[in-house]
Amino acid sequence: MDLDDYRTQSPYSDPGRHGGLLDAVASDIPSVAATARNVIVHYRAGGVDLPVDRLDEVNRRWVDRILDTDQSRFPVPLTAERPAVDRVAGCCRDHTLLSIAILRQHRIPSRSRVGFASYFTPGWHHDHVLVEYWNGERWVWADPELDPAGDWRFDGYDIDPTAGLFDSAARVWSAYRAGTIDPDVYGVAPDMPVHGAWFIYNYVLHELAHRQKDELLLWDSFGAMTDHLANADLTLADEIAALLLEADDGDEAAEKALADRYATDSRLRPGAQVRSFSPVSGTVNTVDLCVSRR
Repeated sequence: MDLDDYRTQSPYSDPGRHGGLLDAVASDIPSVAATARNVIVHYRAGGVDLPVDRLDEVNRRWVDRILDTDQSRFPVPLTAERPAVDRVAGCCRDHTLLSIAILRQHRIPSRSRVGFASYFTPGWHHDHVLVEYWNGERWVWADPELDPAGDWRFDGYDIDPTAGLFDSAARVWSAYRAGTIDPDVYGVAPDMPVHGAWFIYNYVLHELAHRQKDELLLWDSFGAMTDHLANADLTLADEIAALLLEADDGDEAAEKALADRYATDSRLRPGAQVRSFSPVSGTVNTVDLCVSRR
């Protein structure tokens, strides 16, 4: 994909009838991120106790559905303040998805990046999703979930890719394969069993899908994903991770190879259906993406 591909909405980021709401949001990153935080609250880490019957909002998956839910409560501009407890339940993926929807609405190239952040819990690398946008000269990493009023000790809207604050899934997988990291400190949370090498492996496929503008839920499973490393195609992950890192370094041939492989290899992309492991209900459902999009 080239820059122009990232200026246009994906099926996931498309606001549908809510496009005017995105047009009204300023396109600078602080405004975009503040708007995302105003509309969406993290279902676990948002600092509020959400009603149980609203937790399933984390599965909205499409920006137009997220905005349908928001506007049913607050039929006002997205920048008008919402009480935290009444915001749409979501996670980092949703803060990022709404942010890139706003940026794309303003024709600013943007995409979501899947990986692991080290700045939430000392000694732990939480699975996380950032915004990556083109500022006219370079790609910039920004975390729209972070309130700049917090004591983060780094610029959350221009995260240095070399600082180790956030590492892409491809970089983490490559480090694991080189034996330089402990994979068991990479996952959802220290008190949860969802972590380790198999999890990093799956996230390489998520990183590729998001790069190709299939901004799936983080608990969606498709293609070559597995919950046991013994069943994983390690060579496949090695090849894709290497191409992702080369593409990050500006290798246009690697970028094209990723797009070509994604289009032709069913192991790398979702088909018409995905298996979705809901983090709030614990249920596993087969989701028809075409039907749920209607």
